[in-house]
Amino acid sequence: MGMPALAYHVDSAVPPPSYSAFIAGENSLATTVSFSSFTTTSAAAVDSTNSTSTHWSPAHSSTLYRIDSWGAPYFAVNDSGNITVRPHGSSTLSHQEIDLLKVVKKASDPKSVGGLGLQMPLIVRFPDVLKNRLESLQSAFVSAIQTQGYESRYQGVYPVKCNQDRFVVEDIVKFGAPFRFGLEAGSKPELLLAMSCLCKGNSEALLICNGFKDAEYISLALLARKFQFNTVIVLEQEEEVKLVIDISKKLSVRPVIGLRAKLRTKHSGHFGSTSGEKGKFGLTTNHILRVVKDLHDSDMLDCLQLLHFHIGSQIPSTALLEDGVSEAAQIYSELTRLGADMKVIDIGGGLGIDYDGSKSGNSDLSVSYSLEEYASAVVNAIRVVCDRKSVKHPIICSESGRAIVSHHSILIFEATSTTDTVPSMNQINLPFIELSEDARSDYWNMSDAVMRHDNETCLFYADQLKQRCVEQFKEGSLGIEQLAAVDGLFDLVTKIIVGTEPVRTYLVNLSIFTSIPDFWSIGQIFPIVPIHRLDQKPEVKAILSDLTCDSDGKIDKFIGGETNLPLHKPGNGQYYLGMFLGGAYQEALGGVHNLFGSPSVVTVLQSDGPHSFAITHAMPGPSCADVLRVMQHEPKLMFENLKHRAEEFCGIDAGSCLASTVARSFHNMPYLEPRSSCSLTAMNNGGFYYCNKEDYYAGSETGANEDEHWSYCFA
Repeated sequence: MGMPALAYHVDSAVPPPSYSAFIAGENSLATTVSFSSFTTTSAAAVDSTNSTSTHWSPAHSSTLYRIDSWGAPYFAVNDSGNITVRPHGSSTLSHQEIDLLKVVKKASDPKSVGGLGLQMPLIVRFPDVLKNRLESLQSAFVSAIQTQGYESRYQGVYPVKCNQDRFVVEDIVKFGAPFRFGLEAGSKPELLLAMSCLCKGNSEALLICNGFKDAEYISLALLARKFQFNTVIVLEQEEEVKLVIDISKKLSVRPVIGLRAKLRTKHSGHFGSTSGEKGKFGLTTNHILRVVKDLHDSDMLDCLQLLHFHIGSQIPSTALLEDGVSEAAQIYSELTRLGADMKVIDIGGGLGIDYDGSKSGNSDLSVSYSLEEYASAVVNAIRVVCDRKSVKHPIICSESGRAIVSHHSILIFEATSTTDTVPSMNQINLPFIELSEDARSDYWNMSDAVMRHDNETCLFYADQLKQRCVEQFKEGSLGIEQLAAVDGLFDLVTKIIVGTEPVRTYLVNLSIFTSIPDFWSIGQIFPIVPIHRLDQKPEVKAILSDLTCDSDGKIDKFIGGETNLPLHKPGNGQYYLGMFLGGAYQEALGGVHNLFGSPSVVTVLQSDGPHSFAITHAMPGPSCADVLRVMQHEPKLMFENLKHRAEEFCGIDAGSCLASTVARSFHNMPYLEPRSSCSLTAMNNGGFYYCNKEDYYAGSETGANEDEHWSYCFA
């Protein structure tokens, strides 16, 4: 037997006190009122809070999500409550700002209404932002060089490992050509990629060859030198120098050689693990001296022209930066003294990104300097050492991949559903008669605590009541409906006393392992923000759960040290979230866990059209067939097997039609489809379902490659 929530007990003549008392004040308990008064007062209290609160504006959202801190000068919120992209940074004019929601709608809307029909999730690239990042980096070093009277130049390279996408690398080569910007490779395929892209680059652009090398890698790098690329082979191990000497003589190529020094300078964060004496890469002082001797003995010491080092990614402060650069400059000067024809000092990566907007030097998520301060610290440290040693100022090279590509790419995904909210009082039907004596006692003690305004005791007995009911359920003396009522009561009591909504879980149409692998693997946190509805106050505290069947497939840590993310209540339309500053590493590191492939991709340029943008390139994400091939399956053979199975058990005609639905699934992306696109339409024909032709074609706009056409049968 059930009962209205907290308004009934065994002796119907003596009802227990109502828990409407909880609603008086945020954390206090008032005198008893009736159940109906409770629900009315509760609603009134919430409405009163909303009506008296400050009007919510896009500026409030910008502050809440720290957009002005981590997003400047590229991201802001417009008056419509949508995220806007400022493609030219601080030089962007108001009419050049791009409404991100309009881009997403253009990309994802069906072709029948003027969209591109791409399925979510979606990566949106902004080459204009990439260009601005390159120009800003170059400008910072040029300014520091001029200000300090430095007598050489800056000439950077982009490490392609950060994002090897063809269009990204080609754009960097094109945008960097005016200032000799080059590429860095760390493997044989990356070297091939770099060589091909630099065919259209500046002839003086550096091609830095890092990474562990075998004879084939070194031969390829020497051939690049023969092809008139400005190639530098950087020695990572002492053994590599003998290979370079031998192969260069066989190919009759005079190489340009660099070496990577293992510095003592080290920072303590996660990214500092690749630096210091215990670091994975580089040569110790003893190794360096032996390399110099080998080159001298082979009459090739003049080939040693570059010193490379890497303090670690996300260098937090300029103090640490100057310490490391100064140490490297001392090694550079000593190599010059020993007779090497030194020309370039390559400071590696390390130029950090302020992921959380805190401007802190004590976190892996932030840095305490600007681009200008970074460049000034580098130039000053090298200049001081070289002037003291009377060494000619070297060309300064950096491999600032993260700083170049992070901002230009945004990952867009949908929040498709959420867990239930706490029930209201009139939704709870407490099974008072079915409770054990101990559980009834907990109920009465909880009631007494309410009357005494003793919140702590009330929560104690509410929790004890819940645990006793769980035990009753396990023993089989309480049904699932009754247990659910007790759970609802506990959640409601907790909400009213603690005064906060419980954290809800939003299901997102995404694989964290594929699209945000650094969060799963190393705990890297990125800014995640709704890209629209920012003129409305978010009322839900949420964590994000992805589509994978994996308990690690969730995001429960956010910038600012938060364990939940403020989000809006689900509406009738799509609710889009954006992950920002993820343009480096995420695409290359992503796998196919649960066979979820990479997102769709669009490239967006600022234009003078009515919406300030033009989509210049669009690529659907991999289909189910594509990701199956990655794991050595053959989709066409799989389809034929399933088609034969359908015909065997459903008949030739019906089986062929059902097989067409299976074929459609092969051609679609693995992710959830936001609108109803089921290709099965019920037909009154022996209980079978037949493929609907219009639904099939509508859904297959985002489907497989054009050269894949399998046979279908439509009803």
